[in-house]
Amino acid sequence: MTNSNNNSELYEDSIREAKQAEDVFFRSERVDFLQISSSLHPEAKSAIVVHKPLRPSPILLFTHGWHMSVQRPAEDTENPYPGFLSVQVDMRGRAFSTGQPDANGFELYDVYDALQSAREDYADLIVDPEQVYFVGGSGGGGNALGLAGKFPDLFVSITANFGISDYADWYERDAIGEFRDELDPWVGCSPEQNRMAYASRSGITTVENLLSPVYMAHGELDPRVPVSQSRVYYEKALSLGKIAHYLELAGVGDRSHLGKITDKQSASFAAFCDRALVDHQAPPVLPQSGELVVAGYLVTKYFTVFLDSIDRVARIRYDLECREVDFVDGAGVISWR
Repeated sequence: MTNSNNNSELYEDSIREAKQAEDVFFRSERVDFLQISSSLHPEAKSAIVVHKPLRPSPILLFTHGWHMSVQRPAEDTENPYPGFLSVQVDMRGRAFSTGQPDANGFELYDVYDALQSAREDYADLIVDPEQVYFVGGSGGGGNALGLAGKFPDLFVSITANFGISDYADWYERDAIGEFRDELDPWVGCSPEQNRMAYASRSGITTVENLLSPVYMAHGELDPRVPVSQSRVYYEKALSLGKIAHYLELAGVGDRSHLGKITDKQSASFAAFCDRALVDHQAPPVLPQSGELVVAGYLVTKYFTVFLDSIDRVARIRYDLECREVDFVDGAGVISWR
């Protein structure tokens, strides 16, 4: 199993890549660097880095930090998660992708498209196409919590370290404007102008949908993603009877999320992250009936719901046996799969 702390640089929000030409993509024996088209918006293309395991393995998806992009791999780049077919997704509008960033909106569906592409193109390297994990940190941690609510029966486990759970709260606490400068154009407004647009992108909105076990770690002193972002999500998950695990790292955090971490804390953090990948093997099961929150859209193994705007939040009531889905409030398109 990988030492997860050694992968923390994958999520540190410090590298802003310049836009790159299409001739950077390649296939090799150990790693492929590709572009795939969005199934929702074909004009948007996302880059993916596919690290191939030595034998058929589960699938692990991950993204990158808020300001970041994926880094172009070399043909012999080591798999950051040995024992997995690991797939890193470059979010919309980043160095190797096209389209417009939308801050946890349709860009999260691009992660699902990457999964579907991997299932089809690397079937011989996958032990079970339903055994899918997600790992994210910082901006990727926000992706993780958004995915948990939008795709409730997809992931065996979700790791969301130093992640954003409430984008409106994060916006309002951004005293120097480091993230507001991007949230304004990416969401299309401020929270004051449209609170629901921020709610639709925030994992805190869909905690009640949670079926996957969630693992969250956060430095107590993190100035860029305040520790309250994890605390509030964790407390709400527990209050709703969800499976959630939380590790708070006392005295940790500066401009680097793990700044000032001690060797002992580093070992605890690595062990905590590894637990998320070894303690669970079966995907969650959607209950036969119930209610779910729809934050822009909702994707289950049985049906999908797309609201009339990515900026909307609604609620549906469903019954799998009767194949019925009805809006409790809101409006949109319901499709059975």
